[in-house]
Amino acid sequence: MNEKNSKDVKSNEIAQGFDHLREEIDDIDKALVKLIFQRLKVTKEIGEIKSDLGLALYHPEREAELIKNKRSYAKELGLSPDLIEDVIRRIIRDSYKSQNAQRVASLETESKEVLIIGGQGQFGKLFGDLFKKNGDKISIIEKQDRLDSEETLTKIKKADLVLISVPINVTLSVIAEVAKMLKLYNPNCLLADVTSIKNQPVQKMLSQHQGAVVGLHPMFGPDIETFAKQTVAVCHGRLKANYQWLLDLLSKKGINLVDVESKTHDDLMSIIQVLRHLSTVAYGNHLRHEDIDLNKILALSSPIYRLELIMVGRLFAQDPVLYSDIIFSDKHNIKMIKRFINRISETLSFVEKDDKQSFIQSFNETKEWFGEFADKFAKESNHLIAKAGDGGGVL
Repeated sequence: MNEKNSKDVKSNEIAQGFDHLREEIDDIDKALVKLIFQRLKVTKEIGEIKSDLGLALYHPEREAELIKNKRSYAKELGLSPDLIEDVIRRIIRDSYKSQNAQRVASLETESKEVLIIGGQGQFGKLFGDLFKKNGDKISIIEKQDRLDSEETLTKIKKADLVLISVPINVTLSVIAEVAKMLKLYNPNCLLADVTSIKNQPVQKMLSQHQGAVVGLHPMFGPDIETFAKQTVAVCHGRLKANYQWLLDLLSKKGINLVDVESKTHDDLMSIIQVLRHLSTVAYGNHLRHEDIDLNKILALSSPIYRLELIMVGRLFAQDPVLYSDIIFSDKHNIKMIKRFINRISETLSFVEKDDKQSFIQSFNETKEWFGEFADKFAKESNHLIAKAGDGGGVL
């Protein structure tokens, strides 16, 4: 056999072996898919049992222990614990989504009459669906509906809960109008709102309505797939015992409830929402005026910068009225925003003066302020970066 034929034979053997390995991988992948399918069947059964018993959808201690055990087992096998945790978390997330979709009311839960003001809005629909799946009776009122009409009065009289879900700029006036009707026809009804500012709405409800009052702020958008692991800020108003059923319902959906005083909430939101959104709008606006080619930026972007661009682009895919309402909601935010601008100017002055030492000193002082959170956030961001850059080759 000549040298050429020998090479051809060897190449053919390698190709056959390669094809065999690919077939083996396909078989393993099919087995993985089947196992995941079987796992989801079991979690659906667990979801039914949780629903029957009125148990919470999300059990953080159980999830944390499960992930800890799987990371440890992965390490024993010589696998990346981070890889296994990522896979397990994705499967768990889909399980929550499936359990949430099938969730029905506990037989021991009394059905409530829920009236949603702004029920055709995005959040109104989201919470309406939540109550419907709980077995509650839902009715809605929109801006074109007259509050003194016979149909509307019937809804108000029957309501156990009136939930206000309207734009920020009309929230206070709507509270005042609804409270007048409740005073006449249903004074003991629970009155709540889901506005992103809390102090003024809560104080307005307390002053205008004699019954139970609670302010809620969903810390998520209306496009979520599941309520599990989402956060809702709770600003207690009056007669908590009368709205404990509502808090219990949210908890059973897997929602993390965070108690916060309404004034403190708004102070924190000036950082969490107002400053963050304003900075993002300004950055996107800057890119537009610089006439940047986004395709070229993305082609040269590291995963972390791509994530930053994704978050900027995500904001501009939303309704501008929503963000303008949040940013313009409180004039007191202007002072905080000006302080932020002053600190940008201060940092810029280091560059202008070529003063690296001051820059480094400022950096280290802030690093010390972050403390252990700096390392914690670095680890969390590494997981996000790994996911963002996960576009590797296919076998």
